[in-house]
Amino acid sequence: MPVLLTFGDSNTHGSLPIPPDGGRSRLGPDARWPCVAARALGEGWRLVEEGLPGRTAQFEDPVMGAHMDGRAGLRIALMSHAPIDVLTIMLGTNDVKARFCASAEAVAGGIAALLDIALHADTIALTGPFKVLLIAPPPVEEAGVLAAEFWGGAAKSRALAPILERLAEVRGVGFLDAGQVIKVSPVDGVHYGAAEHAALGAAVAAAVRAL
Repeated sequence: MPVLLTFGDSNTHGSLPIPPDGGRSRLGPDARWPCVAARALGEGWRLVEEGLPGRTAQFEDPVMGAHMDGRAGLRIALMSHAPIDVLTIMLGTNDVKARFCASAEAVAGGIAALLDIALHADTIALTGPFKVLLIAPPPVEEAGVLAAEFWGGAAKSRALAPILERLAEVRGVGFLDAGQVIKVSPVDGVHYGAAEHAALGAAVAAAVRAL
């Protein structure tokens, strides 16, 4: 039975757009994009969801905690769920928060480190070989209750996808630009609604088949 491990942040977790009152909610398992993708791939696939709200590619968050650094989390996920057949990585959204002051190139550097971890010979020796799909998240908008937190992030995130596409080419992994498939919700400028999850899940399944 092939295993799909989806590694990401709140948008892999299924967090819905945050309304003005600050309420938090999560899509059900039938509607989250990883579940949509796994279902589209067929009954023979097993899904492991590894979406942590607030996760970054490389930063210990001074507000949310050091465990938001995705580098340690990826090692744990790979060791916990091995063997796997496909790993998807979709991170970078939280890295453009104002408190990290990171350029698009610096964000891509953190994602490159995640690929280094995943593709390292020591990792493969423990997990067995697997395919990787790198997903560039759709650009954020500075809107709603998260506008101040993501101040300056819109321009940085718009510049990220072309850099990640080149990174995926150099590293020999699959690539999907989610910004060509969906857009973030104008409610908070970061998260996706149910229709976007459905569209992204279908696109991810097609990209996984292409691997």
